[in-house]
Amino acid sequence: MKKPSIKILVLAAVIGLFVYFGISLATKGEYTGVGETAYNFELEDLNGKMVKLADYKGQVAVVNYFATWCIPCVDEAPELEAFEKEYGDKYKLLIIDRGETQDRVKKFVKENKTTSTYLFDFNDKVSKAYNVVAQPETFVIDKEGVIREHYIGPITKSELYDLVAKYE
Repeated sequence: MKKPSIKILVLAAVIGLFVYFGISLATKGEYTGVGETAYNFELEDLNGKMVKLADYKGQVAVVNYFATWCIPCVDEAPELEAFEKEYGDKYKLLIIDRGETQDRVKKFVKENKTTSTYLFDFNDKVSKAYNVVAQPETFVIDKEGVIREHYIGPITKSELYDLVAKYE
C-alpha cells in the first residue's frame, strides 16, 4: 500500500483552508452593516466616563476607527478635528481607538491638541460588531440609529460632510 505523498497532503490542507475561510467570510454572524441598526456600544472615554451610542439617538453620529500607530489615521486626524470644529454641534464625532492604552492616546491627543471624543475598544468587541478589519474606517449613523455609510480609508473634512449632510 502506497503512502500519500506530502504534496497531496499539503494540497488538501490548502484547499481545506480556502473552504474554511470562504465559509467564514460568507457567514454574516453578529456584525452590523449598512442599512442595519448600529450596534449600541458603551465604551470608556479618555476621562474614564462611559459613553453610549444611544446617547446620540436623534442626532447624526460619525464613528471613526483609529490607532495612533496607523499612519493614515494620524494623517486623517486634522481633517476629523476640522470637521468637528465646524460641524460638531450638528453631527457627533466619536473616534474609537482599537486596543491601545489610554496613556498612548492621551499623549497623541496632547501632542495634536485635539478636542475630539476618543473611546477605547480594548478587546475589539465593538470593532468586531461593526466588522472593522483595519483603520481608518468611518461609519455614518442616522438619527434613528441606522448605519447609512461605511467609508474605508482616510477621509477628508469635505468628504465626511458630504456623507453626513444627506441624513440631516
